Amino acid sequence: MSQIIFVVWRESIEALLIIGILHAWLNNGNTSARQGLLWLWFGVGSGLLAAVSLGAMLVGFTAVLSSDAQDYFQTAMMLLACTLIVQMVLWMRQHGHTFKRDIEMSLAEKHRTSNWWGVFLLAALACAREGSETVIFLYSLGFGRSGHVNWIQWLAVFIGMTLAWITFYLLQLSGRIFTWQTFFRVTEIILLFLGVGLFEGSIDKLIDKEIIPTGIDTLWDTSCILDDSSIVGSVVATLTGYRAHLALANLLAYIFFWLVVWVLLHRTRNPQFSYAHGDYI
Repeated sequence: MSQIIFVVWRESIEALLIIGILHAWLNNGNTSARQGLLWLWFGVGSGLLAAVSLGAMLVGFTAVLSSDAQDYFQTAMMLLACTLIVQMVLWMRQHGHTFKRDIEMSLAEKHRTSNWWGVFLLAALACAREGSETVIFLYSLGFGRSGHVNWIQWLAVFIGMTLAWITFYLLQLSGRIFTWQTFFRVTEIILLFLGVGLFEGSIDKLIDKEIIPTGIDTLWDTSCILDDSSIVGSVVATLTGYRAHLALANLLAYIFFWLVVWVLLHRTRNPQFSYAHGDYI
């Protein structure tokens, strides 16, 4: 439940950030610019509808698969979610410092040419992207894998969205105490740990299917300290990739993940980039 809350919270804030920039620019403009507000909300609704449709397709598709096919499909979705998380962090590292300016320049061009379809598409694609990422992340965490969604999972989604609105409001109010800089720095670290947790989960499934060898079954046993089958341990395992009984394959996968992330972050590092000088909203 905590993993679902975090994913919905983080992704909802990112969607609110984009919508907030679009709405503020259009609402504070002249009468002509405010005409684009209706197109903005149509775009938001269309994007959310696309994301919900993807979620329904995933849940429905799972229900008709055989047990083995479900395992392979879920493994593929976990790897996809892991890849999307890394890609998201890299993208924000590269484009975060010009994020708001790029959106406003695009809006200005669409306003100049009265291209309100462009505003619609910008909002729809932004919401569809964030919503689709959320759907994939949630599915990889177990949301709807059994072919249906229980009330606890829906409650977690509601809590995550509520926390997102509260956090977004606080970020708008207190620029010195709780800043966008802090938000993105902290959550990108949590996201990467969630990514390695998903990667380890996919490795576990591949080991169970005997697609990859375990090497040494148990390098160490820390279940006496924190059992990953307990409630707290399972949360830690999902969020960090922790394993109480660690196999050699899991250790190598863990090292491989962080090595790849380090290389990618090093290659995309911009020496002039700084969250402190960022212009998010």
